[in-house]
Amino acid sequence: MAQSGDNAAGVDNTFRKKWNREEYLERAREREKQEEESRFSSKAKAPPIQRKPLKHRDYEVDLSSRLGKTQVVTPIAPLSQQAGYYCPVCECVVKDSANYLDHINGKKHQRALGMSMRVERASLQQVQERFEVLKKRKVTSSFSEQDLDERILKQQNEEEERRRQRRERKKEKKKEKAVEDDAEDADADIAAMMGFGGFRSSKK
Repeated sequence: MAQSGDNAAGVDNTFRKKWNREEYLERAREREKQEEESRFSSKAKAPPIQRKPLKHRDYEVDLSSRLGKTQVVTPIAPLSQQAGYYCPVCECVVKDSANYLDHINGKKHQRALGMSMRVERASLQQVQERFEVLKKRKVTSSFSEQDLDERILKQQNEEEERRRQRRERKKEKKKEKAVEDDAEDADADIAAMMGFGGFRSSKK
């Protein structure tokens, strides 16, 4: 009986898996160490990206060149020939103009162009130069009194020409109406001579 008791004590009949805690703790430490090393090495390899500050566009956005035109859309056509607005920088198609403007002003598009969303801080000298440019533009675009008189005279002449053309058109319409009335009278006279009094019924 004692012998069978010894055998029962040596058999693992609990049906549970036994874990070696020390082995798994060692594995976890090694994995953490490797992750830290890879994190430090990736930071050391890739220097931080220095993006240029945001600048205004030096081109005009074309939103109206394809208005009113029909286009055959096929699923196998390249992106640039599909319906909508194509962005060659991001290689995508946007379906309407509002979303296209949102896209080209958005962060993803600006990053693809190599720009950050921050605007460069202007110096005092740049602001003063800009004011000078705007003053010169205002002086050159302002009209003198002589220019104003010439414009008023030109506008009056154009208005007089329009009135004259309207009068001529009215006269032509009156002439055409008179000719039509004469033709109708002649037709009525011919019909009367031939004995046609019109298409009225003979019953009274």
